[in-house]
Amino acid sequence: MSTAPRLSIGLPVYNGEEYLAESLDALLGQTYEDFELVVSDNASTDGTEEICRRYAAKDPRIRYIRLSRNIGAAPNHNYVFTECRGELFKWASHDDLYARDLLRACVTALDEQPDVILAHAGQAVIDGDGRVKVPYEYTLATDSAHAPERFRSLLFEPGGDDFYGVMRADVLRRVKPHDSYHHADRTFVAEITLHGRFHQVPRLLYFRRDHPARAERANPSKRSRCVNLDPRRAGPLHPTPRLLAEYVWGFAAAIGRAPLSSADRRACHRHLAAWLTSRVRPGAGERVEDRAPVDPGKLAVCVDDLVAGREGGRA
Repeated sequence: MSTAPRLSIGLPVYNGEEYLAESLDALLGQTYEDFELVVSDNASTDGTEEICRRYAAKDPRIRYIRLSRNIGAAPNHNYVFTECRGELFKWASHDDLYARDLLRACVTALDEQPDVILAHAGQAVIDGDGRVKVPYEYTLATDSAHAPERFRSLLFEPGGDDFYGVMRADVLRRVKPHDSYHHADRTFVAEITLHGRFHQVPRLLYFRRDHPARAERANPSKRSRCVNLDPRRAGPLHPTPRLLAEYVWGFAAAIGRAPLSSADRRACHRHLAAWLTSRVRPGAGERVEDRAPVDPGKLAVCVDDLVAGREGGRA
């Protein structure tokens, strides 16, 4: 039996041919190499399968799985995690980019801080061509030693792509799998942070691509986004009010499941009540993507210098 790699990367994908090869190049060109890359193809109908099989034939770290039907993005994310073997785990997106040192920096942070359960790095939003649009400072207090403060910060502060951080797989197995209601990724990360501290490596190493075909933009309504997450959300049994109610309940249920003291549980409920009140105020729900783009001439960072496969710019 082959020895399991230290880190598993799960990459769920559906019709990702436009950017998939770039993301695979960026992951396979990491300076940290003790990983497996499990790609779960959600019955794509474009050139995704051909790209995956070509890369898998060249690099034994890739394991390609093709599903017989489209089960939805959320079930596919959950499924690819069950197929991974490493003690550490990271989800990867088929259209994002990763600096060469991202995995090494995150794994090192977890090794040096045993109480940290998730490590990520500085982030920026890039456009379809890989140019930085919005670099943003991580302001969440997820590194606090106090669970209620971590939870409060995640409720109120915008930004953060902790969903795509490197996590301890045993902690991930203790939380409820990713759901498919509105903003289910937010409640999912909130439950994880109730289990322990996060760490942010103070270097710009992760680049989230914002483009017209990205799921959030291709599905502008709450209902269409949820149907993309899980086709079973289609139909009259899943109106928007239910999807929003499940979102709120997701936070409350996470508090109930987490290993908290009675005092910490009460504090989390107070923060949740304050957050619900704040949602009715104008301007609530700021998104990083909606911030004004930066002047490229004022940036000190070049994606092509940091990401494997980008040498000389995108072909």
